Amino acid sequence: MMNRSALRRALLSACALYFLFPAIPSAAREPSAATTTMVAQVPEKQTILDTMKRATRFMVEKAAVQGGYVWTYLPDLSRRWGEMEASPTMIWVQPPGTPTMGHLFLDAYRATGDEYYYDAARQAVDALVRGQLPGGGWNYLIDTAGPAAEKRWYETYGRNAWRMEEFQHYYGNATFDDAGTSEAAQLLLRLYLEKRDETYRAPLEKVIQFMLDAQLPNGGWPQRFPHVDHGGLHGRPDYTGHVTFNDDVIGENLEFLIFAYQTLGDERLPAAIRRGMDIFIATQQPKPQAGWGLQHDVKTLKPVGARTYEPEALATHTTASNIRALISFYQLTGDRKYLARVEEAIDWLDSVRAPADMVKGRDSHPTFIEIGTGRPLFLHRRGSNVVNGSYYTNQNPKDVIIHYQSFRAIDVDGLRKAYAAALTLDPAELARNSPLLAKAGTYKLPAYFSLRDVSVADMAKPAAEKAPVDAAVSDILTTLNDAGYWPAPLTFTTNPYKGDGPETPVGGEYRTTNVGDLSDTSPYVTDFPVQGISTRTYVRNMGDLIRTLVGNR
Repeated sequence: MMNRSALRRALLSACALYFLFPAIPSAAREPSAATTTMVAQVPEKQTILDTMKRATRFMVEKAAVQGGYVWTYLPDLSRRWGEMEASPTMIWVQPPGTPTMGHLFLDAYRATGDEYYYDAARQAVDALVRGQLPGGGWNYLIDTAGPAAEKRWYETYGRNAWRMEEFQHYYGNATFDDAGTSEAAQLLLRLYLEKRDETYRAPLEKVIQFMLDAQLPNGGWPQRFPHVDHGGLHGRPDYTGHVTFNDDVIGENLEFLIFAYQTLGDERLPAAIRRGMDIFIATQQPKPQAGWGLQHDVKTLKPVGARTYEPEALATHTTASNIRALISFYQLTGDRKYLARVEEAIDWLDSVRAPADMVKGRDSHPTFIEIGTGRPLFLHRRGSNVVNGSYYTNQNPKDVIIHYQSFRAIDVDGLRKAYAAALTLDPAELARNSPLLAKAGTYKLPAYFSLRDVSVADMAKPAAEKAPVDAAVSDILTTLNDAGYWPAPLTFTTNPYKGDGPETPVGGEYRTTNVGDLSDTSPYVTDFPVQGISTRTYVRNMGDLIRTLVGNR
């Protein structure tokens, strides 16, 4: 479960849940002189359009597999990666994969009116629809060669990715993790609304029903659905059916359902949305540990463990995100019940700050706090691969794993200010301007989804926002290479699959590395990146060009 900042929010400068429904002071809505000043020399519009088209033709006609995409490719397309190395027939659903590319294509269509981009978005959606599971959701990835090929990948690459425990077992069901299903659902909704093409109404209704079916009786959502209890991994019970806050699972689903309610008028959705918000209240733990865990047990609502380096504990970063979520729910509804215990949670975060000599840089808090004792738990591992290795936690802050943070930067003062500001807001005024409480059809979807991280609040903004011309646009225009892509350093790579790892640890130090021995297929940061093809770079550069076009209309 990568943090979503590695996905769409990483791609587009992540916003915390607080910004899902921000209450913006009227003065803050006025553009500053800095944001309205244009660079003197603006590239000719035709040059921008030609560059956009050439870059898109490469992605659509060279990189795509049946309309879908992964994250990165070697220049000759001989190897390719999503969150892990992908087979030549795979496409990735996790952002910044196929749905993210589809959003960009629709944004380019909105900015240019060129049907080529609409057709590219349609191809991406068609690829997702072909890979939509019978229940209506999506897995992290789709193998266009079929289920047997996908299972072979799980039995080889997936099974040997030491730290990527979510890929070590083929579930055969859909996931809400990493915004994959919600991002695909949003793209499907956008494409349908663009031309009301009835081809896409059935798969859209299918994913809406899937979200309703997957919602737990208590209002939360699990990581995966329908639940398949395969007995767990590495001696730990299966965690995928628990109420899941990790990676913004519930927040992502709520955002999509609000979009769907406003644009489609499905009257089933407001009640489901309310229940989804209320699970944040129900799962907050009692004083003096008034926080949340990554996952909570469906029946007891107490924190439970997930992957072997995610212990049964309270999580400080999840608590901070849930505080902002509750503030945003108040902004969305005007209902003060969402603020009732926010101060308790902030006080708890204050009480578990790490000693100054324990943290570095901006870090301020241990990630995990033991239930009952209040002691920090730190993450370690032994061995060299998934066969002989294992993860464990203790109170020793030294030699912790580096692929998952043992410390977090938590802005407690910022949370207090946000809470204090929320207390000054008029509940009646908030309710009058709420996309959830307003009659369906009052608000439209944001015009653009890939230029920045969108939120429900963007539904009330103008269709086209003025944007400054970026001085770097000239560099974007000149760095597109002869092949038609922007070369990007591929800083993440993987060991090729060579078979299952040995039962005896291989010599070397693997406690604080991203990857184990040569049998470990987990992704890692390389000291020797090669230049290749990146959907992240394509989306970012195309977004800058689109902003330039929109800003100069």
